[in-house]
Amino acid sequence: MAVAVTDVLSDLLQHSLRIVLCGTAAGTTSAAERAYYAHRQNKFWTILHETKLTPERLQPQQYRDLLQHGIGLTDLVKAGVGMDRATLPKLTAADRSRLSGAITTFRPRFLAFTSKTAGQKFFDSKRDYGEQRELIGETRVWILPSTSGAANGSWRPEIWHQFANEVRAAG
Repeated sequence: MAVAVTDVLSDLLQHSLRIVLCGTAAGTTSAAERAYYAHRQNKFWTILHETKLTPERLQPQQYRDLLQHGIGLTDLVKAGVGMDRATLPKLTAADRSRLSGAITTFRPRFLAFTSKTAGQKFFDSKRDYGEQRELIGETRVWILPSTSGAANGSWRPEIWHQFANEVRAAG
């Protein structure tokens, strides 16, 4: 008997987005709160405001308000919960295909992975931060430093600022 696997957090996607931000999988706090980037030590909501991608600092429970700012959210692994360094369900070709299909369908100007782990898992190769050479359709792809408190050692807000500047320059 097959067991249906449901998404931990529903995608926040629609047409005419400037940006889709993609994590690896929902963290345990986010899964419990049913809200993206919900851990109190996560810098996600602060950096969105600091880079002026949002005009005010939103709270995790307000994540749906990101659509008003042209920002969507998703995760690579929709049925898994945990931190990047934890054992997650293995990323499958179907996970990659689902994300590529969503980006092709909704056609945001940018897809940005919110951790090096997410970007490297998607591309199945070692990658550095910044804009990647590949496009998905016409969507530009970036890898950004993780906002997780567990990744403080690799936190580089200047890359988030570079990304925000590119988003603004693209109109």
